[in-house]
Amino acid sequence: MAVDIKQYTDFLHSLGTDNVEHSGEGFFAHLVAVYRDLKKWGADDDVCLAGMFHSIYGTEKFSNFGLPIERRDELRDLIGERAERLAYYNCCMDRTTYDKLIASDGKADPLVIGDRLMDTTIQISSRDFEDLRTIQICDWLEQVGRSKDWDYRRESYRTMALQIGGIAEESYQRVFALEPAS
Repeated sequence: MAVDIKQYTDFLHSLGTDNVEHSGEGFFAHLVAVYRDLKKWGADDDVCLAGMFHSIYGTEKFSNFGLPIERRDELRDLIGERAERLAYYNCCMDRTTYDKLIASDGKADPLVIGDRLMDTTIQISSRDFEDLRTIQICDWLEQVGRSKDWDYRRESYRTMALQIGGIAEESYQRVFALEPAS
């Protein structure tokens, strides 16, 4: 199924995302770039849409913008249940809990992340874990060169790239080869 992204970009424009700074450029441009990169990586439509909205509610590191959680139903109606769920997980997750899952290669049972927005935990499926891993590494590789925060979760991102392999690992190597010498 081909996705017509105009309705999604119109929604993002209506929220003013093009006026929000993110990693040295506009938030809107970053969201669209992550979507396009995930498409190039061969991700399915739900994952690509989740990538476009991956930080819509804000994250631990990005708090310049946040669609109120009370609007989750609206976003779910727009992008679909699975894409919204993945976007929410990416936004709400306590990165430390997710990084522990990365270190276990998703072999923990159950797969649980901390939900910092609701101050609780969420059990996620192995498929959601794998798709979040792809969204996370793709998001970080799209922005790390501009943000210049090369050491942020470095080991987790390297591990994600190696676990996924293929284009994720190649992209990681290409992007991190551009890191300035310290």
